[in-house]
Amino acid sequence: MLAAGLGTRLRPVTRAVPKPMVPVLNRPVMEHIVGLLATHGFTEVIANIHWYPEVIKDHFGDGSGFGIDLTYSFEDELLGTAGGVRFASHFFEDDFLVISGDAMTDIDLAAMREFHRAHGGIATLATRRVTDTSEFGVVITDEAGRIQGFQEKPDPAEALSDLANCGIYMFNREIFDHFPGPGESKLTAPGHPEGFADWAYDVFPRLLDLGIDFYAHETEAYWNDIGTIGELVQSNFDGLSGEVDLGLPDEEALPGVWVEGEVEGLEGAEIDGPVLIGDGARIGEGAQLVGPLVLGADCSIGAGAGVREAVLLGRASLERGAFLAGGLLGPTRD
Repeated sequence: MLAAGLGTRLRPVTRAVPKPMVPVLNRPVMEHIVGLLATHGFTEVIANIHWYPEVIKDHFGDGSGFGIDLTYSFEDELLGTAGGVRFASHFFEDDFLVISGDAMTDIDLAAMREFHRAHGGIATLATRRVTDTSEFGVVITDEAGRIQGFQEKPDPAEALSDLANCGIYMFNREIFDHFPGPGESKLTAPGHPEGFADWAYDVFPRLLDLGIDFYAHETEAYWNDIGTIGELVQSNFDGLSGEVDLGLPDEEALPGVWVEGEVEGLEGAEIDGPVLIGDGARIGEGAQLVGPLVLGADCSIGAGAGVREAVLLGRASLERGAFLAGGLLGPTRD
């Protein structure tokens, strides 16, 4: 599981936490992915870590509390999307899955594994059809799904495919035979350490040059790489609406209102769901909550305040009489 990146596009949120620990429906996005792995039988997990590694390790420990056996691979310097996997390659004995710990998806990983084994290629890439190719790297395939090439964020008028690369891969162990040697990465530059490698720039082009078969597995599953603040907010809303099943509480406190733990002042507020309220939240008399809305643990909404279509991170507060419409609100930094 890839969990080492800096998450620069999510700053300032990721100035204080690693991107895999950014919450979606009040749980770290990586926790949702860990649950997905366990559900589909991927219980031996290695996570590469770098930015605030102790935050991840303190939350997940050895993974036993989440249904997996979790090992960590610490990168003193970031080694790239492929280099980090090679750095942990001594853990792999056979076919293995690479998935981001900081993107949201409900893909059927068991079905992807079966596709990979049935087609016999050295690699299988999860893909999803998109309407705006300019936001994604796209994959060009033949009729059998065999990959023929790539385009990086092409204008829709120039795109040769509408299959976006989801960054979820199944590999045979032989993939490591096709990595760049020392100093050979196309992204090698001052600041990149020895062992740096990238799937899109280094490994996949080499497979194409050598005529080695690898395939695209098309899925209609939910997928959001949470690369921006807007996408983070949207992933929360999609979880509330049920577009992606992220495990809301079993019972509603009010129609369209889910509460985690103890919440103060619920009866005195005006609430129009869907709304998720975290444990320890305090809601002032006459406050108006209009969904889609997620309140993190220990949030505080002042009396007469109003908030709609937003995500409030844990310990965020809205003053008495204030109003927030849209976006993301974090806590005051200590």
